[in-house]
Amino acid sequence: MDTLVLTKGVPDFREGQVSFDEDGHLERGKTPTVMNPNDKHALRAALQTKVRHGGNVSLMSMGPPGYAEILQEGMRDVYADDLYLLSDREMGAADTWATAMTVSTGIQYLEEPPDLLFAGFKTADGETGHTGPQTEWCLSLNDELPDYPLVTHVVAIDIAEDEGVVRTKRLVEGDVSEIETVETELPAFIVADPEFEPTYRKADHRLRHKDFRAETRKRAAEFGEHLDDDTDKEPTDYEDFHMWNHEYLNLDPDYIGLDGSPTIVAGVDPIPKAPSEREATVVEPDDEAEMEAVFEEIAAYAGGD
Repeated sequence: MDTLVLTKGVPDFREGQVSFDEDGHLERGKTPTVMNPNDKHALRAALQTKVRHGGNVSLMSMGPPGYAEILQEGMRDVYADDLYLLSDREMGAADTWATAMTVSTGIQYLEEPPDLLFAGFKTADGETGHTGPQTEWCLSLNDELPDYPLVTHVVAIDIAEDEGVVRTKRLVEGDVSEIETVETELPAFIVADPEFEPTYRKADHRLRHKDFRAETRKRAAEFGEHLDDDTDKEPTDYEDFHMWNHEYLNLDPDYIGLDGSPTIVAGVDPIPKAPSEREATVVEPDDEAEMEAVFEEIAAYAGGD
């Protein structure tokens, strides 16, 4: 059961250093980058699938060479086997549509189409939730690939390999929150909801999870000699890391990146950092009197008062 997870690096808004140029485009080189938080739910869903049913977990992202570190984080956290980075200056400043076009082409270049595709609910820098469904739509246009039925807001997943189906529970939000059960044939495209929680009920699943962690974290620690590759060079293929540019993917620059993006940014209003409403008192650990006062302050809470 081979799976592919789409992931992305996003600005670390906690740092308060998000920078935009005069055209409203995010200046990623001046902004700290982290893995998109919602993608981690998709990663956990893929790991659960690997633990229960075997196979490989692959990660794919589109972005600058530094995104290799985001993929390395995914390898370390969910024990991924193969990493794919679509990286090229021609891909820069893409909106969700141009991103979906590029990512769907990258999926077509995999040796074998995955049995399950996973994407996060939405990104922290766009909040549209479009990229996953748009990628699935682009894949549906390729007659050489299988159909990937799309199921969104998934909070639980169970696979019946002998029947060739995947059963999911998805969150339906309206006037009330409801859980809907959806069954579809494999392969399928799953968009994980932030409410997704992996489950490992069997002892052999928990043991397998532990083995994957030890094995893959060792590989992740050794991952790094190719993080500074120049994407103007030929595409790079290592044992577990593959970086492909637009020429390798045979993509027309007019249909990707900024040129292929129909979205127009009318303006950007920076979000001011909220002022702290709490006062802090600095206590030196070697000051016995002050440490005694701290202990007396928290003792009541430790006792449940």
